[in-house]
Amino acid sequence: MINKPKIVIIGGGSGLPVIIKPLIKKNIDLTAIVTVADDGGSSGLLRNYINIVPPGDIRNILVAMSHVDPSITEVMQYRFNAKDDFFAKHAVGNLIIAAMTEMHGNIFDAVQHLARFMHVHGQIYPVSNEPLILHAEFKDRTVLAGEAEITHAHKTIDHVWVTGDEPGEEPKAAPEVVEAILNADMIVYGPGSLFTSILPNVVVPEVSEALRITTAAQVYIANIMTQKGETDAYTDAQHLLALNAHIGQQTIDYVISNNAVVPNDFVDFQKWDEISNQVKLDKAAVEVQGAHQIAGDFLSLRDAGAFHDGEKIMNQLIKILEQN
Repeated sequence: MINKPKIVIIGGGSGLPVIIKPLIKKNIDLTAIVTVADDGGSSGLLRNYINIVPPGDIRNILVAMSHVDPSITEVMQYRFNAKDDFFAKHAVGNLIIAAMTEMHGNIFDAVQHLARFMHVHGQIYPVSNEPLILHAEFKDRTVLAGEAEITHAHKTIDHVWVTGDEPGEEPKAAPEVVEAILNADMIVYGPGSLFTSILPNVVVPEVSEALRITTAAQVYIANIMTQKGETDAYTDAQHLLALNAHIGQQTIDYVISNNAVVPNDFVDFQKWDEISNQVKLDKAAVEVQGAHQIAGDFLSLRDAGAFHDGEKIMNQLIKILEQN
């Protein structure tokens, strides 16, 4: 029997499910590596109350990769009413993940048990078994800690790094994460926030080392829109430059970039208040970094926002996989 090609996708936030949903329908072995540095919203509250790995990004990936009755995923994603005091705005799935973490002693085992319960096709690996703290130094040389604080600062970031919860504690990757990267046929970064969803995984030292030595084809899915402060005026090549810099060498082989125009009057910038302008393409600057730019119409206009078309991205990834 021919082994399924192994694809590892790295990120967090709401971007990954867009391409995970079409990918899991294909005959591939998919592994999602998910950030554990989130400290906002329901995830942040649970992290502070009971000191667990923030569950929000993990919950979204579990739902995206599951094959269960839709009523189960609907319950997982349900948020309590704002009038419900302690439970206000908590997602039910976050509470379930928190309970499973206590039952099994760590987030990694908790997610594996939940993955079986939800009939997940593939693997979901928190990048670390412990909650991590994201730090950023901005271009003005000020420093902030905490994913929510960094996002809301709306300042241009120079670089980021992660630490453990305790002062001086070195971040440790889950061994399965490193093994998945080393055995992969393809590594996919994003889509998602560069500095707060993708890079918090990449800068875990064991992860960046594995990314430098893996023989897998490495693909970056460039964002469609820039983020306020964080990546204002960034081209696809500048996103790539930051990614390679945090990995420690030029490892990315392909950059998938959208060249379809986002209409000025379509996006609701109040609803999607973190985004700024459409990302511009710079093929020459991409190729200088040793990567091949794949430009095309990968745009999906919906819900007053600009998103990746998951099916088109999936087809492009399969095409790259077949060429390598």
